[in-house]
Amino acid sequence: MPNKKLDNLDRRILAALQRDGRLSNVELAEEVGLSPSPCLRRVRLLEQAGIIRGYHAELDRAGVGLEMTVFVGIKVERHDDKVDQAFREAVVNLPEVISCHLVSGESDFLLQVTVPDLAGYEAFLQKTLLKLPGVSDIRSNFAISTVKPPSALPLMHLPRPRP
Repeated sequence: MPNKKLDNLDRRILAALQRDGRLSNVELAEEVGLSPSPCLRRVRLLEQAGIIRGYHAELDRAGVGLEMTVFVGIKVERHDDKVDQAFREAVVNLPEVISCHLVSGESDFLLQVTVPDLAGYEAFLQKTLLKLPGVSDIRSNFAISTVKPPSALPLMHLPRPRP
């Protein structure tokens, strides 16, 4: 089910589940204006298509002791398939890295890292990041405060698919 095939009901279902992934099927169906059975079928199709990739609880970072967020720009020494693959595999397995993006600009990769505090980041930097395959430069930017936390995708603002 590619993006352009999503109709308005699918978008409303997805928007509702982004707001509250714990909605029962009956509550979801009522919110989007469907009966429960067709609503459940649509949700199952969205799951099977990989559009709904999972459900999760949103946690308060400070509440669980991960108060520091660091955006880390990493430059690799050379663009080589083996080094690139080794770097990607290593980063994927680091629980402190909650997102990693291949980017353009001064860095090759931008990581979002969460750790308890500055000492925790120093240890992670020294013992882990500096030892990643192919790393030639690391630039750390510390989040002072969060102006807008990660939020739902703006599904209702997408252009409508043409019939």
